[in-house]
Amino acid sequence: MSYQPINFNEKLSKFNEHWSPKVIGEMNDYQFKLVKIEGDFVWHDHQDTDEVFIVIKGEMFVYFRDGQVKISEGEMFIVPRGAEHKTFAYQECHIMMVEPRGVVNTGETESELTAVNDIWI
Repeated sequence: MSYQPINFNEKLSKFNEHWSPKVIGEMNDYQFKLVKIEGDFVWHDHQDTDEVFIVIKGEMFVYFRDGQVKISEGEMFIVPRGAEHKTFAYQECHIMMVEPRGVVNTGETESELTAVNDIWI
């Protein structure tokens, strides 16, 4: 077996598209995903799971119907299951998400931003 750390910057250099999470590892039934975001995402929720955003580079916002939170580089935020939200970044932002295997990025909302699931880099 080869023991190698996963380098976020090396993995992030392998893709350019926005709003398309890439899997970099699994632990039990959870996936670690890297994604580049910029601009507006769609309103959606995840009825069966919380969702965590860890900002690696840049800053992002999570909007809720009754408020918002800004997440800066080196910070994380957990969106509670069932909370309708949308994400936004003024400039390209690199984030890591941790969520159960099979979670679709737009939840039950169908959108042109719905990404293909389980793409490994």
